[in-house]
Amino acid sequence: MGKIALITGISGQDGSYLAELLIKKKYKVYGICSPYKKVNFENLKNIRKKIVIKKIDINNYSKIKEIIKNLKPAEVYHLAAQSFINYKFEDEFFKLNPNINGTHYLLSAIKNFSTKTKFYFAASSEIFGNSAKKKQDENTKFNPRSAYGISKVTGYHLTKNYREAYGIFACSGILYNHESPRRNKNFVTRKITHNLAKIYRNKKHKIFLGNINSKRDWGHAKDYVVAMWKMLQQNKPQDFVIGTGKLHSVKDFLKIAFGYFGLDYRKFIIIDKKLYRKNDKYILRANINKATKILKWKPKINFKSLVNEMVINDMNLAYKQS
Repeated sequence: MGKIALITGISGQDGSYLAELLIKKKYKVYGICSPYKKVNFENLKNIRKKIVIKKIDINNYSKIKEIIKNLKPAEVYHLAAQSFINYKFEDEFFKLNPNINGTHYLLSAIKNFSTKTKFYFAASSEIFGNSAKKKQDENTKFNPRSAYGISKVTGYHLTKNYREAYGIFACSGILYNHESPRRNKNFVTRKITHNLAKIYRNKKHKIFLGNINSKRDWGHAKDYVVAMWKMLQQNKPQDFVIGTGKLHSVKDFLKIAFGYFGLDYRKFIIIDKKLYRKNDKYILRANINKATKILKWKPKINFKSLVNEMVINDMNLAYKQS
């Protein structure tokens, strides 16, 4: 049996791609899922029999301690978080508690019961928030504008402090927006491709969107999980910014997605000012020089290929469900 890896949030977009990657590399993969809600294993359908799922509350330290103590995993990838971003702070405690506590409990358990375990924390470009720099790197000042961003800054500093105070191999990946066919439909990219499939099959005729001129540094989740793994294979733990370094607007996404079927997106969308978000004016763009130099990593899947893959996947799903 190969090395043992533990992934929190294994059923999500990143967790499922990472689990597939690790299985190819002969790891024994364990995943943590919430015991309080029904878990959708659709993303794991190809590897479900090859992984072990543990239903554990990430906020329960005794359970976290128990699994770390018993498994003593070679690597822990902490991907679980409440991730839908609300800039109004209406649900700040809902976001802050699981995002911060889970990180703290895992690091504490590793320190006390499995000091050789390597730890990866999924940070986010949201820690930069309203950045003064056109491109952000590992030394850019943090300026989060959301409860989610604040929780990720806290997780980043917890990880850094456990690394420096206790000598644990712990690092953070500061990941920019990454999408895939496994993206939740709450996110604008998947909202577009999911509804486009309905439009093409004459089941839905309009998509309500906010600011389509809003720009993001968008990459493919499948590329980004490779970077996560590479971080834990280094001789010393370091934090890395992971992105594409390229900006695309929602309008760019629409043109490619609708263009796949030869359609004009303007005929099928309605701009709803209520869907505009304060963060639309915050432009975050990655400087990945460090990752390119040290990890020998750069994204392989370009923006157009990402969009087309999502379109094709949602079209196939629409046909299966009809």
